Amino acid sequence: MAQEAGSRLHGGSDGPGRYGERMFRPGDEGESARVDLGALTYDPLTLARLRQLGAGPGWRCLDVGAGTGTVARALLREAGVAEVVAADRDIRFLRDRPLPGLTPVEADVTSDRFGPALFGPARFDLVHARFVLMHLPSPARMIERLAGLPAPGGVLVVSDAVDLTTGTAPDTPYTIALRAMWQGLRRTIGTDVSWVPHCPQLMVAAGLESVAAEIHVPPLIPGSPNNRFWARTWDRARPVMVATGLVDDAGIDEAERWLDDPTGAALSPGMLTAWGRRPGP
Repeated sequence: MAQEAGSRLHGGSDGPGRYGERMFRPGDEGESARVDLGALTYDPLTLARLRQLGAGPGWRCLDVGAGTGTVARALLREAGVAEVVAADRDIRFLRDRPLPGLTPVEADVTSDRFGPALFGPARFDLVHARFVLMHLPSPARMIERLAGLPAPGGVLVVSDAVDLTTGTAPDTPYTIALRAMWQGLRRTIGTDVSWVPHCPQLMVAAGLESVAAEIHVPPLIPGSPNNRFWARTWDRARPVMVATGLVDDAGIDEAERWLDDPTGAALSPGMLTAWGRRPGP
């Protein structure tokens, strides 16, 4: 999914594989383009929220699971922050497109070294992770780890996918394909969005203050980056979707045609963004 974008610092999973290794490999042809379609859908909202939380000149930022680097670059170019450390397990896209103030760091958020041992004592005004934790085991532990990275008074912002309707919506080619995708990804690489509505409570439990959250559901519009992102994601995930028994190749093809049908009407998976500040001045 969309800064599902990409190889996002995904660590272990409940399944036998990992994001960026068994599936959605950064080196696969067209993968960066798929990721950037997601970025086109979500980046404007993400940047607006980060700026409303204060991101601007002088801020030092950590972008966890930076993928192709669209959020990191927008923070530098549009918000004017001083520095963005962009961490990911695969930094090829960050290295290939350098920008003053952008520091790529190859790292795994599930590693015990991911923290002060890697970045130094709490130095960041902003720590951001989008579409990362949904692919990792133990989200509560991951949020607790990330909550220790902002400087006192700094902010942690976490965004992950939330599916509001697939389980209860009427059967259509689109909803059937989405159910097969979530189930296939869960079995294969451990992707789990069921815990995401609890993210604000997990932030409170991690000791953050002034915790709040919002949900954005982008519209499904034929030809839009959002619709094209889902079609390309289904193409990538086709084998694991078919393996669930919920859909076959013909059903996925029909779902992709549905995305191009202007008479189709449904809710896209949304993005829940939660944020909180580390206690301090």
